[in-house]
Amino acid sequence: MTLRALVVDDHPLFRRGVMAALTDSGIDVIGEASGGTAAIELADRLQPDVIVMDLNMPDLGGVEATRQIVAERPSARVLVLTMFDDDESVFAAMRAGARGYLVKSSRPQQIVDAVRAVGEGEAIFSPAVATRLLDFFVTAPRPSTLPELTGREREIADLMAAGKGNATIARELFLSTKTVRNHVSNILRKLQVADRAQAVNRFRDSSG
Repeated sequence: MTLRALVVDDHPLFRRGVMAALTDSGIDVIGEASGGTAAIELADRLQPDVIVMDLNMPDLGGVEATRQIVAERPSARVLVLTMFDDDESVFAAMRAGARGYLVKSSRPQQIVDAVRAVGEGEAIFSPAVATRLLDFFVTAPRPSTLPELTGREREIADLMAAGKGNATIARELFLSTKTVRNHVSNILRKLQVADRAQAVNRFRDSSG
């Protein structure tokens, strides 16, 4: 039985490159989308075996699209293919229901192999992402006191607790979004939590 895939990415050249690699390997690409909203509609209509999903898209991000697709069809198999490998992105995608996570620097054959593996029910991660997950789960038990955060990390944690997203924090602190994302990843790792909500709750509890 031929594996059927839907490819979702807002960069046409990259999307078509992935589609070509899959097609050349005998995978049937039954649809493509440039945003999360179209991905949800196509996933429902076409029922692909695997959805290759980017995260950062203009209309609806890949995490929310994955969440809605999996909520509608729990058997849906989503492979995230993105340029981001920070803790926040990885854990958000996993919590949304993604079955695998690769970075866009992966070789075409790695992407093809990952699509096949996810299609067969396996979980697949790029080496860097697998290391992040392993580090999270093998870290010593969470201490009762708040770990030592840097001044900048505490500043960002305060803004996170105020409900502000990375872009807003970046503007207020005159930082790049990438820098804020890196700080958030460090905060998650130090607090040994999997997402922003857990980080905020622990920071609030420990800060009194």
